[in-house]
Amino acid sequence: MNTINVGLVGITGYAGMELARLLAGHPAMRLSMACSRAEAGKRLGEFYPFLEHMPGADVIISVFEPREAARHCDLVFLAVPAGTAMDMAGPLLDAGVKVVDLSADFRIHDAETYEHWYRHEHHRKDLLRWAVYGLPELYAADIAQTSLTANPGCYPTSVILGLYAALKNELIEPDDIVVDAKSGATGAGRKAAVPTLFCEVSDNFRAYGLPRHRHTPEIEQEISLLAGREVRLSFNTHLLPMNRGILSTIYTKLKYPVTLDSVHEAFRHTWERSPWVRVLPKGALPETRYVRGSMFCDIGVVVDPRTRRLTILAAIDNLCRGASGQALANANLMCGLPVNAGLEHLAPLA
Repeated sequence: MNTINVGLVGITGYAGMELARLLAGHPAMRLSMACSRAEAGKRLGEFYPFLEHMPGADVIISVFEPREAARHCDLVFLAVPAGTAMDMAGPLLDAGVKVVDLSADFRIHDAETYEHWYRHEHHRKDLLRWAVYGLPELYAADIAQTSLTANPGCYPTSVILGLYAALKNELIEPDDIVVDAKSGATGAGRKAAVPTLFCEVSDNFRAYGLPRHRHTPEIEQEISLLAGREVRLSFNTHLLPMNRGILSTIYTKLKYPVTLDSVHEAFRHTWERSPWVRVLPKGALPETRYVRGSMFCDIGVVVDPRTRRLTILAAIDNLCRGASGQALANANLMCGLPVNAGLEHLAPLA
């Protein structure tokens, strides 16, 4: 198997750290470039001691320069803030380098919608039509053909996977969806900020970002495509006093009276060929600890005949399934590798 040289811009964030961990054990990809302006000049193994004596440890952290990246890399991961990746991606693509963008810059198809929610002018509108939304369960064939993949957000991953079977089987009303989502503190990134200090998060539980969380248009875009019509939903986020994990509780209205048995069978049948989506047994509900550090999305369903509601619960690890592991799965597809290369033995962390 030929070695695929990859670069990682944004090595110091939580997503970058997780991706470096995953790449160290990849059978075909080698981390040959790691970029951070603040940590330039350090050995990667010095910055991340867990990488010492592993592939990539001797890479010297550098400042991103597109010509150097194109010289050394076949594919580059952009784990940088929204508004930054769009200017980095263009020169890489022009040089024939594949790009997986972990920011939001290419997730939203409509530039005006992006600019409204993210308060950034989009400088590379020309690239939006080439970008593929990187949810492998839905778009694997398109991802395999593109040079630019927009890695989904962590919350949207849980919500879209959670709702997919209900929409595909026409079980619910698309106009009555409320999402109550909760995330660990790593979802806010590694940058120091008062709201995510230990004493602010520990022994506390609070909502944030209501009613304008930036993942809202991304979720609505993908759910609208699944429903075949424009969908607006209520998306509400909360911060949990833990490091990692997402639990999304999704309240929907059933189109017609239906039993738990038939709903569960519809979900099970929809996902039976998708190894990373686990529909739990009837009566079981997902927990974040059982997906921590893995690619799994655990789904539980509850039918309430009294209110004619279907409640869907979806749990993922925000750093792996919701960011770096998903980015690696997308890179695998783009490079002609099995989607689970380097991820096949990724059991949940204890």
